[in-house]
Amino acid sequence: MSQQVYMNRELSWLKFNERVLEEAENKKVPLCERLTFASIYQSNLDEFFRVRVGSLVDQMLLGGKIRDNKTKMTAKEQIEEVLHQVMKLNRRKDAVYDAIMGQLEDYGVRLVDFRKISKKESEYLEKYFLSEIAPVISPTIVGKRQPFPFLKNNEIYAVVVLQTKSGKEKLGIIPCSNTGFKRLVELPTAGTYILAEELILHYIPEVFKRYNIKAKSLIRVTRNADIDADALYDEDLDYRDFMAELIKRRKKLAPVRLELTREMDGEIVDVLCDYLELDSDYVFQVQAPLDLSFVFEIQDTLRKTPELFYEKRVPQKSSQFRDGEPVFPQIREKDKLLSYPYESMKPFLNFLREAANDKEVISIKMTLYRVAKHSKIVEYLIDAAENGKEVLVLVELKARFDEENNIEWSRRLEDAGCRVIYGLDGYKVHSKLCLVTRKSEGQVEYYTQIGTGNYNEKTARLYTDLSLMTANVEIGLEAAKVFQALSMEETVDNVQHLLVAPRCLQNKVLSMIDEEIACAKEGKEAYIGLKMNSLTDKKIIDKLIEASQAGVKIDMVIRGICCLIPGVKGKTENIQVRSIVGRFLEHSRIYIFGTQEREKVYIASADFMTRNTLRRVEVAAPIYDKDLKMQLEEMFITMLSDNQKARQEDSRGNYEIAEAQETPLNSQEFFYEQAYMRVTI
Repeated sequence: MSQQVYMNRELSWLKFNERVLEEAENKKVPLCERLTFASIYQSNLDEFFRVRVGSLVDQMLLGGKIRDNKTKMTAKEQIEEVLHQVMKLNRRKDAVYDAIMGQLEDYGVRLVDFRKISKKESEYLEKYFLSEIAPVISPTIVGKRQPFPFLKNNEIYAVVVLQTKSGKEKLGIIPCSNTGFKRLVELPTAGTYILAEELILHYIPEVFKRYNIKAKSLIRVTRNADIDADALYDEDLDYRDFMAELIKRRKKLAPVRLELTREMDGEIVDVLCDYLELDSDYVFQVQAPLDLSFVFEIQDTLRKTPELFYEKRVPQKSSQFRDGEPVFPQIREKDKLLSYPYESMKPFLNFLREAANDKEVISIKMTLYRVAKHSKIVEYLIDAAENGKEVLVLVELKARFDEENNIEWSRRLEDAGCRVIYGLDGYKVHSKLCLVTRKSEGQVEYYTQIGTGNYNEKTARLYTDLSLMTANVEIGLEAAKVFQALSMEETVDNVQHLLVAPRCLQNKVLSMIDEEIACAKEGKEAYIGLKMNSLTDKKIIDKLIEASQAGVKIDMVIRGICCLIPGVKGKTENIQVRSIVGRFLEHSRIYIFGTQEREKVYIASADFMTRNTLRRVEVAAPIYDKDLKMQLEEMFITMLSDNQKARQEDSRGNYEIAEAQETPLNSQEFFYEQAYMRVTI
């Protein structure tokens, strides 16, 4: 049997989350940062169950005949393997969490439970519970008069088995998430804390005094979030109101996971599963707290101990821009490229601010997918509209889990006089595109910004992204074409410079791979370099396999899902895949096709996933400036040389830390050091 060259998408994602967990386990990572990675592992898994497992469950309920187009696994087979892998990974998460918290005690921080406290502390907590918590909690006893309550997604509840004097058993449930009290409760002993849900669970006999407590546990339910907005949309409804209603509906979808912190009798678990209409296979017992978001509060108490954290890094001034001078003339001189988080977003913010106030600017057009809760970018767009500019903003209301924020911003933009549109039927608009049109001395000028990441000031300090700013007229005209199509609820079907999904990206990528295949067959040097978050598009995967078989050398830096297995003899032996998981979230996309004179380089908003290439509006921009092209090539080579945070995928689909045979190289730290050096030169 030939060796498999495909990996299942869901199992590949779990391997990515395992790499996140490895950073929590990595003793070279500062202790508080390890805690952050444990929290990220958990929140990643929460979303994975809501979206991906939820989707698989829906497929299974519909008959389960759909098979993964790469590994041919059914939904049931995928779920079974996912649950098996998650059980193993969660044991590692529990162990590393316990180890980290144990080590933090050496720094004066203790998170305790009732096995680890003194009598005096116990007396204090009982008084605290009775005065601060007991008056505001809302207990329920499940019975004929009180049905089983609706358990909110990812919120923590205390559940207890109550026995009456006659021996009859009932369930008691108390919500532990409440704005009336703090979750992280500080004890009088300096640096000592306990979680409110542990307090509630311990003192639950004080709440249900008439009953004998047979068993108790903290629980958390994760609910399916996989709703197809386009399939449900009614054209007679206001789209924004429809999305607001959809958010409410999503909060009530069926459970896909139940977590417990204490071992409970199987019959009790079955009763809970019956109420929740959940199969017991989806039940997980965990040792660590059900929600690790409190760790950031603990970290704040330790900020004065620098060895517990990464060295402080601040985005630096870009050497491509001159301070104190208008941005537009500088972009006219030469294309500019910003690299986040190493360089500051300030030049782009200045660009928007100047556009809002420049009397010669006619219009600003922009796509917004995810923005900060306090967004200067949106404020500048509002300023522009109030200054009489034509402002067109496409706000994607289907940006998963950011819908409410986007709905609020869309209302503010409309109130200010911006023209707001909401995307296309059947397609998310995921492109990062901004076009400023200016008329100076009778000449129309186009200033186009195309990025790999969201217009979000917060994530620009945490994610690695790229932002091109150009006055190239042909690119500007094509950007205008994209906005015109969006305004008409259409997609672009013909471009010469940009790559624009859903109709002009996948086909052009396949064509450029074919060009490399043709060169290899002629005995010429052929090369493809790709940097992205995920690779799942089977058409592109199969074309890359064909290219490898033809002798094209292919280097890929893929942070997350990779459904292609490299290094398989006779199939993918000319392909190498690396994943970088480090301090910053790798988010930039770079496409490189060809060598030397015929080399084509792009930055893009799109991963090579079918959802990006065929079901979203995405934009990739060509890099024509030789200096910027060289800058991106050097960045790509540096990432390929990373031997500290890069994992190499082998021919079995497993990832191992790249061996540091030479000088240790952490690409993210290297790029930051470069940014600091450029400022001092």
